[in-house]
This record gives sequence, structure tokens and C-alpha cells, in this order.
Amino acid sequence: MYRFAAKLASKSRVARSSTQQIGSRLNWSRNYAAKDIKFGVEARGLMLQGVEQLADAVKVTMGPKGRNVVIEQSWGAPKVTKDGVTVAKSIEFKDKIKNVGASLVKQVANATNDAAGDGTTCATVLTRAIFAEGCKSVAAGMNAMDLRRGITMAVRCCCNKPEKQSTHDKHIRGDCPGWYNLCKWRKGNR
Repeated sequence: MYRFAAKLASKSRVARSSTQQIGSRLNWSRNYAAKDIKFGVEARGLMLQGVEQLADAVKVTMGPKGRNVVIEQSWGAPKVTKDGVTVAKSIEFKDKIKNVGASLVKQVANATNDAAGDGTTCATVLTRAIFAEGCKSVAAGMNAMDLRRGITMAVRCCCNKPEKQSTHDKHIRGDCPGWYNLCKWRKGNR
């Protein structure tokens, strides 16, 4: 667009004034929001602070004796909840790098909520522990990609083990028919 305006400017005086107008419009569009760039230990430290602060706010909702959290809203009355993913979604930090760490935990909580519908607080606390230990390992000199591969292998191992150890429907019926019928009833009434 700017090159086209420059060609028009060379053809006539009237076009020159419009070129200046177009050029002034282009100048303001070049001013983008500044990006805060951090590397290494400083970046990991700020991200870890975001992860820990978000996890601290969410972890109080864990379990049957978990506590309620009051969330301020810009409209209406404050929201009272004991849902980990709702608490996580409501948290924003002024520091952009802390927000990056918090958004990683929010992604985990959302994925857990989508897949299971519950357990978001537990997933948040586990994410915090894995992230904190990962930061310690990388600070001690471990290769970050080796750490990632190790975590991926551990997740595969943990996810496959319960399937191998589980008993199938036909084995449960004979052992405890009362529990089987109760579970069958609960599954149908969800």
C-alpha cells in the first residue's frame, strides 16, 4: 500500500498530499505493543512465581474438605466457588512473564476439566510440583530436552499401568455383586 501511494505521489501534486496522509496513517500502525523478553534463570524464575501463586490460590479447593474461594467480578456479586479450574481462569498477573507460567497451569486445568470434568485442583498441584522440580533440574545443569523426554516416558508408564492392573466387568460380578450393581446404577444415572 505504501509503495502504491509513493507511485501516485510521483505522478501528481494532489497525490502527494494524499501520500503524506497515507504515510501518517502508516506511521501509527508501526508502533506495536512492546514485548518483554527474558531468558534463562530470570525467565524460569518469573514463570515459576506465576505457577506457584496460581497453584497456591487453587490448592485450597482440594478434596472434600477444600475451602471456598471468593472471586471478585467486574459485574454483579462476587462469585463463590470450590472449582479449581474456575479459580485458575480468574487469575491474571500484571507481570507478563508470570502470566505465561500461569497460562501453562490454566491449560492443564482446562484439559483436565474437558477430559474428566473433575480433578483440576489435583492436576494444578501436580503441574506445580513437576514444573518446580524441572526448574531445579535445569538450573543444576540437566538438558531441558532430556528432562522433557523423561517426563513424557513417566507419563506413558503411569497412564498404561492402571489399564494393565484393572479387572474387567466379568470378574467383578462374581466377587461383589452389590458393588457391581451400585456402580452400574450410578453409571447409568449420570
